[in-house]
Parts: sequence; C-alpha cells; structure tokens
Amino acid sequence: MSLKSKANVVRKKLMHALTQNIGKKSIGEMQKKANNFQVQRVLISRPNHRLGNMLLITPLVQEICNTFPNCTIDLFVKGKITPIIFQNYPQIQNIIELPKKPLKDFSEYLKVWFSLKRNTYDLVINVEKGSSSGRISTIIPSANFKFYGDDFEELKSVYNDIAHIAKYPVYNFRRFLEILHQKPLSGAVPVLDIKLSADELAQGRLKINDVTKSGDKKTIAFFTFATGAKCYSVEWWNAFYEKFYPKYAAEYHLIEILPVENISQLEGKLPTFYSKDIREIASVMANCELVVAADSGMMHLSSAALTPTIGLFSVTRTEVYAPYGNKSTFVNTNKESHEDILQKMDAILTPKNS
Repeated sequence: MSLKSKANVVRKKLMHALTQNIGKKSIGEMQKKANNFQVQRVLISRPNHRLGNMLLITPLVQEICNTFPNCTIDLFVKGKITPIIFQNYPQIQNIIELPKKPLKDFSEYLKVWFSLKRNTYDLVINVEKGSSSGRISTIIPSANFKFYGDDFEELKSVYNDIAHIAKYPVYNFRRFLEILHQKPLSGAVPVLDIKLSADELAQGRLKINDVTKSGDKKTIAFFTFATGAKCYSVEWWNAFYEKFYPKYAAEYHLIEILPVENISQLEGKLPTFYSKDIREIASVMANCELVVAADSGMMHLSSAALTPTIGLFSVTRTEVYAPYGNKSTFVNTNKESHEDILQKMDAILTPKNS
C-alpha cells in the first residue's frame, strides 16, 4: 500500500471516529415536531463521484419524489457526473458539487461547504451512514427534520434484501417516516432509473444500427472491463466467447460496449460501441435485449437503462451490489461456470410462454 493510500485509510478512520455519533440523539427532538411535518424542500447528501454510487441513489430519489410529489430536491455530491444522471428528474432543483480533488481546488472546496449554511430545508437525508462528509453535510444546513442514515436494527428481520446499497436507504427512510408518525409508501423499492427520453431512446436505436450495420435482429451487449480485481482476464472472456458466440450469433446481434479506457477484453472479436457520454451509452443499452457486464458502474448504468442485466461478480458482495429489477440477476463466478451464465441468459431471453 502506498504512503498516500495509508494516509487516506488513517484519515477515514479518524473522520469516522469524530462523526459517528452525529445525530444519534436527534430522533426524540424531531418526534416533538412531527405534528408540523411538511416537506417542500429536501437535501439529499451523497458526496461521492463514482458513476455506480450515484446511480444507486436513484431509487431513494424516486421514493422521495413519490412520497412528496410537490417537493424540490437538492443534491450534495462530489464531481461532475451527477447533473448528467439526474438531468431528466424535474424535481431536482440544485446540485451542490464538491470538487473531485479538494486539495487541488481547496478554496472552491471550502466555498461549497460554507454554501450549505445559507440553505434552509424541511428535510435533510444522508444516504450513507458511514460517510463522514455525509454526516457533516447533514448537520450544517437548517432543517427541522434530519435523517443521518443510521440503520434501524429491527428492519433486518423484516427485509431479506436490506443489505443492498440501493435498497436500505429506502427502507430506512420509510422507517424514519413511521417514527415521525407519518405514513410511508410500501411495496417494492424503485429500480435504478436514469430516465432516458424518447429522443435518447431513438438515438440509441440508430447507434446500434450503426454498429451492427443492420436492424434485422435484436441485440445482446457485453461490457467486459472493470477496475482492479473485478476485471476478468482476456483468457476468461475468450473462453466465454467460445460458448456464447455459436449459441446466440445466428439469432442476435452481439456487440461489445467499451469502457472510457477503450479496452476490449474480447480483443475486438465483436462489433464495438464506444462513447464517453454516459447517457448515450445508456440509450444503447436500453435498446438491447440483455447486457452481460462485469461488476462496475457500467453494470449499474445498464440497470438504470431498465435493461435486463447479468452482473458478473468475483470480488464484491452480491447482496450489496447485484443488479435487480427488470429480470436482472447476477453470477458468482467463483462458484458458477460459463454454462451457468448461458442458462441465466436463456432464462431472460426466452419468453415465459414458450
């Protein structure tokens, strides 16, 4: 581990120790104000810059929009990707962005933090309980009701999927409302959704036609790249190619969606699509019958495009990060084979009445 990485670990542990008790005693005070519970302005704090993590808060944003249809929402985030993700969410009013590299632009970093003090909200929500920045950004603004993201232990016996990073903020939010004597929504947690427009979907169809040189068949897409240990080798993908290509090539167009690094783990065996525009990539994914993707932000982008997605996992916990909804599923490649992936592909591609 590098000196910089060690310093970051120490910094995170120190900040967690300093902030873990922020808001612990606030529930009782808020219950006293619950008779005046009205929500027009909401702040959601998730100071993170990664594509996947920001897509994973779209279910909570939808839940809040559905719970308070007339509210406006500000987002406290990091980096520049969030406005792109939420551009078709009309309830999003302001996106307050911390610089991705605070030490490089420290004056702007401080300016953003001080701007929180000028804002007044009805409700402030920290998405991730373990985020020191999230907890601090929850305590700074003026608001009658604040939820710091802490788990409600009693929910662990109620929901068998509460470990999922997109779901537990919704379950916790619903319980928070109950404690304040409000009636939350019920039912399934919303799926990830980047809310592509009709024009974007139409452009995605054209992009696929450009790649395949034909619109005569449906399309299966593969995203083969990932960071670090999550990235499967060229050899692994070539062995999988020998299985899926003869099985599906006659009936489907098979394409590879490339990462921003422009790397193909399939070594260019399939027609490829490349773009740095995540909404354009999502529009292509939305026009596919299925996306098979290594565990990555692009896997979550496929889910947010409302496309059936099979996530390939070997490192991270599936109960926390696996795609869900729209027939999506996952494969644990430590236990399951290429043939198991094909079976799950068939289960998605084969109509139930066939």
